[in-house]
Amino acid sequence: MPTADNAPRTITIRAEPIELCQLLKFAGLADNGGAAKAFIGEGRVLLNGVVETQRSKKIMAGDRVTFADETIIVKVG
Repeated sequence: MPTADNAPRTITIRAEPIELCQLLKFAGLADNGGAAKAFIGEGRVLLNGVVETQRSKKIMAGDRVTFADETIIVKVG
């Protein structure tokens, strides 16, 4: 359960879907695409509470992505 210090933050994307590795870069959770792909491949990223290892996994509005004790919720706007 998130606390006030690590409450989920909302990330707004222009259109869905967005690939998981692109979302990590866009949200500032990874410095570059190579790092994002490595984090995903190492099983360090959760999608809706489940480990996701597919770099090009399509992320849609309402999905929750967790990495390094930070959770983001995706919305389209």
